Amino acid sequence: MFAPRVGVASLRRLINAPRTVAGGLRWKSALVSAVPTDPEAYVSNKLAMFDAMQFTPIRESTVSREMTQRYMSEMLDYAETDVVIVGAGSAGLSCAYELTKHPDIKVAILEQNVAPGGGCWLGGQLMSSMVVRKPADEFLDELEVPYDDQGDYVVVKHAALFMSSVLRKALIAPNVKLFNAVAVEDLLVRQEPESVAVRGVVTNWSLVTQNHDTQSCMDPQVMEAKVVVTATGHDGPMGASSAKRLESLGALPSGLPGMGALDMNTAEDAVVQMTSEVVPGLIFAGMEVAEARGCNRMGPTFGAMLLSGQKAANLAIQALKRSKA
Repeated sequence: MFAPRVGVASLRRLINAPRTVAGGLRWKSALVSAVPTDPEAYVSNKLAMFDAMQFTPIRESTVSREMTQRYMSEMLDYAETDVVIVGAGSAGLSCAYELTKHPDIKVAILEQNVAPGGGCWLGGQLMSSMVVRKPADEFLDELEVPYDDQGDYVVVKHAALFMSSVLRKALIAPNVKLFNAVAVEDLLVRQEPESVAVRGVVTNWSLVTQNHDTQSCMDPQVMEAKVVVTATGHDGPMGASSAKRLESLGALPSGLPGMGALDMNTAEDAVVQMTSEVVPGLIFAGMEVAEARGCNRMGPTFGAMLLSGQKAANLAIQALKRSKA
């Protein structure tokens, strides 16, 4: 049985007054999993409410204008930003959440898929439970994600509970913007005496990126950034993309080692320890670290993803301070 360790009191509170957070977002909270005192009357009242319900009128053009105006204004705003995070998986979103603690830092998350979350919506082999080795449980406590404490590790009853929690925490922050269905096609670099320095990313709609071979030239755009955190995961069609690009530029040795075979007890320590700024302005996080450094894979245990993302965020803050010096 799963016994939530945290968040019970907050889940049981009923708050009817509108709440406002930074950025002007407002909502009303309601009792989570409230049990009606009279279930039969509750159902009857709800059905009557739905039968009588009418949505407030709106023009279709208003919907289009709202979406287009807001998205395009965000594209203009984020054409130049402080931190770009490539990949909205467990490491990338943990990084973004950590950066919400520094509201003066502007953060853009780029995710090639429509849905963020990477492989962290499930545990392993399409099973739902999420195993997190200690001390990464402290991050779950911070997010108020309940879990079953098994001594040396904890188990979240469904990985989506973690993912939805960290995703909400990151996206509700006024300094973070997620751009879905946006692929990073290349790195923006500046040549320095020792190596290249990364100063942003080259972007395109994911559907365009996937159809370059079937259509005429469709040029990309650029997002300048002081720091790029790359967390695109292990190798695949679009995985380890920054690592492979640095290799082609000669900034990493030819012949990436790729991640080693599964060894949880060495892999998680190694991934966190090797999370680093590989070239000026580019920080590796998550399983892309293993691809570039050759450390073992960890399989269905997620602690290193969470802590690697947090470490990458703090490395990014250090790099930002250096760029201002």
